[in-house]
Amino acid sequence: MPYQPLEDYGLIGNMHTAALVGKDGSIDWLCLPHFDSPSLFGAVLDDRNGGCFKIAPVATDGAVKQMYWPDTNVLITRFLLGDGVVEVIDYMPVGLRKGDHGFRQLVRRVEAVRGSVEMRMDCRPAFAYGRHPHETHLTECGALFRAKYLTVELNTRQKLERDDQGGVRSTFTLTAGDRASFVLRTVDDAEHEGAEVISEATEERLLQQTVDYWHRWLSKCTYQGRWREMVHRSALVLKLCTFGPTGAIVASPSCSLPEHVGGPRNWDYRFTWVRDAAFSLYGLLRVGFTEEAGDFMRWLEQRCHERKADGGLQIVYGLHGEHELTEFTLDHLDGYKGSKPVRVGNGAANQLQLDVYGDLVGAIAVYATDIGRLDRMTAKHVVRLADFVADTWRQPDSGIWESRDTLRHHTHSKGMCWVALTRAADLAERGLIGAKHRDRWLREAGEVQRFLEERCFDPARGTFVRAAGIDELDASVLALAVLGCTPVGGERLEGTVVAVREQLGDGPFLARNLDSERDGAFLACSFWLVEVLARLGRRDEAAELMDQLVAAANDVGLYSEELDPVSGEFLGNFPQGLTHLALISAACALAGKV
Repeated sequence: MPYQPLEDYGLIGNMHTAALVGKDGSIDWLCLPHFDSPSLFGAVLDDRNGGCFKIAPVATDGAVKQMYWPDTNVLITRFLLGDGVVEVIDYMPVGLRKGDHGFRQLVRRVEAVRGSVEMRMDCRPAFAYGRHPHETHLTECGALFRAKYLTVELNTRQKLERDDQGGVRSTFTLTAGDRASFVLRTVDDAEHEGAEVISEATEERLLQQTVDYWHRWLSKCTYQGRWREMVHRSALVLKLCTFGPTGAIVASPSCSLPEHVGGPRNWDYRFTWVRDAAFSLYGLLRVGFTEEAGDFMRWLEQRCHERKADGGLQIVYGLHGEHELTEFTLDHLDGYKGSKPVRVGNGAANQLQLDVYGDLVGAIAVYATDIGRLDRMTAKHVVRLADFVADTWRQPDSGIWESRDTLRHHTHSKGMCWVALTRAADLAERGLIGAKHRDRWLREAGEVQRFLEERCFDPARGTFVRAAGIDELDASVLALAVLGCTPVGGERLEGTVVAVREQLGDGPFLARNLDSERDGAFLACSFWLVEVLARLGRRDEAAELMDQLVAAANDVGLYSEELDPVSGEFLGNFPQGLTHLALISAACALAGKV
């Protein structure tokens, strides 16, 4: 089957894992039992060998619409055919009562709305990225797929038959009012002994509890501005990127989707970047989600106990805090639209990226302001992190874009060091952390500011540049204004905005820098521009740009990491938490919530 464009996917999940569901009714990405587990369905990375779970009409003569059940992560794919209308409702149960066992399930309900429609279901798992063989057994309540490390059940009343690829299939006809359900779940042999087909009443209860959970959760959102619907959807995406057992926040639930189709920049984002998670904490706090912020703070405190020998943190960790994220390639997979290599793991884990400390201390400062305090251990960790920044800010680093070749004195990294030092000094002044080293932090912050002004600013063009001694531009400098590193309203910021838009802009979209010309526009940078314009008082211009960016979302309000400005094609991992966080932040800035 042909690859679906990334913009044709919706996302469902349960804060343990997540699945990409295409407009053609196919689940093309699902890792079990967790986000970072090997894939069970991976057709998005290899349409022949990756495995998929597809439910769709046999006829192909109609239109398709995809939408979310309002204010939830329950996805509806509606097929509009000449002979009828049928919906596939996909969700992962959440919000269950004690004793329910639905959290490990993926439910696919098929309902005929009008007429009579012949449907086909194909479930073809490919365990461990298609590397592990499995056995397929038909049972009285569906089918069992057994691999050496995982057993999965497909539970249904529909008659199944095996195919010649280790999967099962079913063809059935539904008329208006009819319903069929397919429930995929992990099991062990003891659980499956005496298993029964899940009843319609049980499935109905799972759906209602899931809808109720998402409605309750979203009701905590405090944003009521013009872009409320998109802020809500972005918050729901960020919640789906949260790993419930530990509070970690994955950068994206996907893996190795290319920044340039056919190119090698294909990375695994199913881990927790300190930077992205800190942004998420900051963004969720701004719109009222304090529980998620508290969960992440507890995860972060554990990482601070595990600091490296030099006192610093890794830039990225596993969902349970793993330090080893060995990167390797899956050479048997073709990659999305032939984009090789397919990578899992992430070799950037041991890079020095100094900006993460500003992101982290800044987010902790917002958290402390929100709840009015910091616990004793977190306060000690902030002091140690600020001391680490004071000791190391003069070093070159890999920067926010994780350069794997040259270390530089990146403007954005230096600015974020300034943020770390000044936010720590402010916390000390407020009595929330120890103040013994406050004077030193302020002195070093002044040195950082001097470095930025003397080494990272081009007076001839009136703009901040990418790095000291490099006259190229980089859109990451806009993030400094978002966090108050440059005087809002100052001529230097105005000049930087003009230069970045002229050199890196394409309509409402911004490339990260000239190195990324072959990649798409980096969507978070475009939302940062909205926020900077709002902070500069250019609100009408910012709102117009915001409307253009909102229009670039897919049909269900999701964004990838990047976008091709010409074709509108999504690029990079999808959906991308940082993009949705930047949208929330921009919307808050336009609403005057800074």
